[in-house]
Amino acid sequence: MARRWPLVLLVMLTSVLLGLWGLAATAVERVTVLMPAPFAEATTELVKAFNREHPGLELSVSRGPLETEAVSDLAISSLLLGSSPYDLLLMDVTWTPKYAAAGWLEPLEHWLGDDALADLAPGAELGNAFNGHLWRFPLVADMGLLFWRTDLMEAPPRTPAELEAISRRLQASGEVPWGYVWEGKQYEGLSCVMVEMLRGFGGHWLDHNQPDLSSPAAIEATTWLNHLVEAGITPPTVTNMAEPEALQAFQAGDAAFMRNWPYAWAELNRAESPLRGKVGITTMVSQPGEPHAATQGSWGLAVLAGSRHKQAAVEALRFLTSEEAQKQLNLQWGYTPTRVSVFNDPELLATNPVLAELKLALGDAVLRPLTPIYAQLSDLLYRDVNAVFSGAVEPAPAMQQLQTNSERLLLTAGAAG
Repeated sequence: MARRWPLVLLVMLTSVLLGLWGLAATAVERVTVLMPAPFAEATTELVKAFNREHPGLELSVSRGPLETEAVSDLAISSLLLGSSPYDLLLMDVTWTPKYAAAGWLEPLEHWLGDDALADLAPGAELGNAFNGHLWRFPLVADMGLLFWRTDLMEAPPRTPAELEAISRRLQASGEVPWGYVWEGKQYEGLSCVMVEMLRGFGGHWLDHNQPDLSSPAAIEATTWLNHLVEAGITPPTVTNMAEPEALQAFQAGDAAFMRNWPYAWAELNRAESPLRGKVGITTMVSQPGEPHAATQGSWGLAVLAGSRHKQAAVEALRFLTSEEAQKQLNLQWGYTPTRVSVFNDPELLATNPVLAELKLALGDAVLRPLTPIYAQLSDLLYRDVNAVFSGAVEPAPAMQQLQTNSERLLLTAGAAG
């Protein structure tokens, strides 16, 4: 019996080693990405496909809140703790400077190469780089659009005067109660409206990193929007309108024009929509000689600097932003692509002809200020401008106060930095 013990021990040791080898062989590297709820739902099939095609990796999605800033708060809370559970973050274009300056993002040029943005459509390349490094790659494009009723007019307005004249005519004939609905609520959507208006009237939010909000152009832009409310072309309830409220009013046939994002196109063309086949899109009106502008609002993927799975995270980023992935997101969910090759895809164009117009609109994309303190600057702007439309203050003094407050904020932030 004693002679058999070495053999038994050998068998046991071999079994243990084989078991450990088996565990090692089946080990899976897990990568987690934080996304807002709508994107988490839209990418479900893509995540499944990635996991099928990458047996050594497992991509999982952490479903964030619906609201943009709530997702950012969640991400920042985890990053401030120093041990974020996320490897990838789907981030709004305005977050890039803040997150990069804080050291939370991994530079991507080393991973993706110097020509990483070569296939991006004009406008989609904006907002991904900051201070000489590439920090994010755009998953979907988004830009502010002017929606117009093709059943009520032959062509859209291209100047503020034309928009006002068409609105008055249609209101006078009883075809619509209101001319133009837009996002005038005290929130980020109003800042996006102002980006387009400032550019369309020849002004700027920041000029060489200095506020330019008390300029004649900025005052004229604010005055015109306020005039629309006072003249009854825009309803007074615009001060409480975000994108859903503007869409609801427009879809109900209560307005001739609407400012919104590409997602609204799919909603307006659903089978049950009263405006199905009766809507066109273009970029925002501008004064003669000034450029048309579309606020850039894309979402892109970034690798977190603290990730312990950077190589795997980059693989997931490449997969989710690939041509096939963007094509699937457009076909199944209506998201606007960022790659030229996808915009030009014959199958997509046949299914969704509006892609050609979206590509043109993306070419007019304008960024909101690229600064780590953008959120604070935006808060100042939409509060003061909303007060104008609410009748609490006149445009000129409101914009002068906004100029002063913005200068003070930038000075304080510079001193703190």
